[in-house]
Amino acid sequence: MLLSRKLLKQGRSKGLSDPRASRRYNLGQRWWNRLVVSAPALLLSVACAFMGRAQDRAVTYAPADIRYGAQIYAAQCAACHGANGTQIGGVDLGGGQLRRASSDQDLRAVLANGIPGTAMPPFRFDPSEVTAIVAYIRNMRNFDSHAGNLGDANRGRAWFEGAGGCMNCHRVNGKGPRVAPDLSEIGALRSADFLQRKLLDANGMMLPVNRSVRAVTKDGKVINGRRLNEDTYSVQLIDDQEHLLSLDKANLREYTVLTTSTMPSYKGKMSEQEMADLIAYLLMLKRLR
Repeated sequence: MLLSRKLLKQGRSKGLSDPRASRRYNLGQRWWNRLVVSAPALLLSVACAFMGRAQDRAVTYAPADIRYGAQIYAAQCAACHGANGTQIGGVDLGGGQLRRASSDQDLRAVLANGIPGTAMPPFRFDPSEVTAIVAYIRNMRNFDSHAGNLGDANRGRAWFEGAGGCMNCHRVNGKGPRVAPDLSEIGALRSADFLQRKLLDANGMMLPVNRSVRAVTKDGKVINGRRLNEDTYSVQLIDDQEHLLSLDKANLREYTVLTTSTMPSYKGKMSEQEMADLIAYLLMLKRLR
């Protein structure tokens, strides 16, 4: 910056009649213009990076994810890092200050890639497992293993297939109807917190891809079903009789995408232990890929 301003002064003092002075002046002017343009962008990028890092660490971690993460940590991480995360010299997982993982994004990268040249290997965790482990590590120091209910997957499966009536709509590992989403690998796709909120508020947590539709043909036939695919001219669905249908929109008198879920809310209908058991079972559903 000092050099460019010096060149500008030299160009002005000697006048532009001297070709060499003119060239130096033009060079200084170009450098100065570039600095003026780039400096705000550089400052903005630094500020955004700092804010992003701060926001990353300001995340509120869901209790359901923290509890699930504690179970995974005990099975996969505690042997090396210890129950409190301090078994490896110079590493304090519960302290919150990790040299190689100051943000959650960094921590996810360490879990996925390991740390070359150290005993830390890469892991092939599912997205839901990564979410849980990060949540637990960020809350290790304050985690109370006796708080909340730890789920039992076997009891959860019994409730799912029995009292819960879930098999009346959902399909798991080739068994059950197709009128609701297949849950064969739901544990790899959804976090513990998502599953809990879905059970408590099915409408609020309904994904657009899972919305049901109601179609009325021009001859008055009513068709209800779960949408599988849709474009400008047609919609493909599976109706409530499990028939695969492809409908031309030009042949429909009415077509409505429903915003209410056919799945009931279980708020107040399950005990906390039953909820924990069911979530534990759903998190185990991870079809081999």
